[in-house]
Amino acid sequence: MRNNILELIKDAANNKESYIALEKIYNLYDQLQYSSNIKQMAEDIYLWLHTNFNIDNVTFSLFDIERNNKENIFIEGDEFYLDDELSFFFIINTHTNLNAIVSFSATSKVHHGMLSEQYKVIEAALFQISPILQNGIIKKNFIETLSLDSVTKVYNRHYLIENLNKQIQLSKKDYNQIYFIMVGVDHFKAIIDEFDHDVGDQVLVELAKIIHTNISEFDMVARLAGDEFLISMLSTNNEHDIEKIGKNIINDFSKIKVPVHNNGQFLQKTVCVGVDVFKRDQIDDTIDKTIKNADIALYEAKNKGRSQYFNYKDLSPEDTIDLF
Repeated sequence: MRNNILELIKDAANNKESYIALEKIYNLYDQLQYSSNIKQMAEDIYLWLHTNFNIDNVTFSLFDIERNNKENIFIEGDEFYLDDELSFFFIINTHTNLNAIVSFSATSKVHHGMLSEQYKVIEAALFQISPILQNGIIKKNFIETLSLDSVTKVYNRHYLIENLNKQIQLSKKDYNQIYFIMVGVDHFKAIIDEFDHDVGDQVLVELAKIIHTNISEFDMVARLAGDEFLISMLSTNNEHDIEKIGKNIINDFSKIKVPVHNNGQFLQKTVCVGVDVFKRDQIDDTIDKTIKNADIALYEAKNKGRSQYFNYKDLSPEDTIDLF
């Protein structure tokens, strides 16, 4: 890739096409300097490919070398496969644990031929922008380290509360009531004791997926210590809806089978749910207090058995909270 840039620079003095190609490359380089995050960079790369080479179908992904895992950051156009005869892909070494992969598909054999002729220009451009992508990935990793749980990739408690407060302040919607749902795995410690932490982590990952399938994109999820997840419900403040969401999470997760051995054995677990509501017009109400109450409701639900739903407002003086 580096040699392609050097060849273009040498040739640009006497070759107009090489000079134009260099202009295209450095236009992309300059544009990416203003990108605020890795997703914006991916969108800018797509626009560059689309504008200069009529490419409509693009996928930008990050491949984690250590985990052997790929994360799609940006997808535009029709689905295609890397082994299609019209497809191209480039692996960009960013000198981090994440390499960027830019793949795209031509629209026809004629278009494929034109792109093949411009292959070195595209390759040189992607090489030239690799340091910018590296900085974007480092920034992404830094933000995720501060804000995301490393196992389930949901928010941590600190970031959820901070983000929630910002959203309440910036949003035009009047959040007079916000429900908080606390979800916990029944007898989670038994999973670690009987199997190992990897199986426990997989249970948490599956639970995070179930939670996300039952809430809106406007709601936020955080993992607290151990097996507990906190959901702030911004999409609805209707108590009936909240109860339905909580019970759907309970029912859906009870059907999940987590593999525990290579011989086809599976583990099925259950969860309980506790709920409380933050009311802005009540002077003594705070978000922290509401979260604590939701946690109390969760443990009261667990005291009643598996797959239980409990609302903090239904707590009576006779109820005892046995924090096991």
